[in-house]
Amino acid sequence: MRDLFFIARKISLNVALGMLFGLFVSGQAAEAANPLELNFWLSGPKYDGRVAPCEAALGTITSQFEEKESTFWNSALRITAYGRIHETAFRPWQSDNIPRRYCSGDVMLNDGRVRRVHYSIIEDGGFAGYNQGIEWCVTGLDRNWAYNPACKAAGP
Repeated sequence: MRDLFFIARKISLNVALGMLFGLFVSGQAAEAANPLELNFWLSGPKYDGRVAPCEAALGTITSQFEEKESTFWNSALRITAYGRIHETAFRPWQSDNIPRRYCSGDVMLNDGRVRRVHYSIIEDGGFAGYNQGIEWCVTGLDRNWAYNPACKAAGP
């Protein structure tokens, strides 16, 4: 009796596998795309490498920093001045990637402390790919650890 149960179980497993294989074999064959599926009107991104200089992002960083500190951290910190702004890299990876300019510098906050800021300007990195986007990090104030450790992930 025990052998009969074992044989029945083995046969049902083989039948199930056979049916599964049959579904794969009898599936529809792959066909080439018709002209409407070719997406001939989508040419893809054409990056020119036109990225603004480092100084162009400072106003955006100032306003975004103040908004982030007041909205999310209930803080009155503001950036009052910048110094030693310089480019650290431009397109540091292969040329097929989205062009970015990496910059660093010092910021003076309204609490009297000077901190480092690291940021990148990204071609077509703004909202919905329109305009240039900016990602930034002020060392010591990356409270949600988005660019940890010590804003190192904000650099190239």
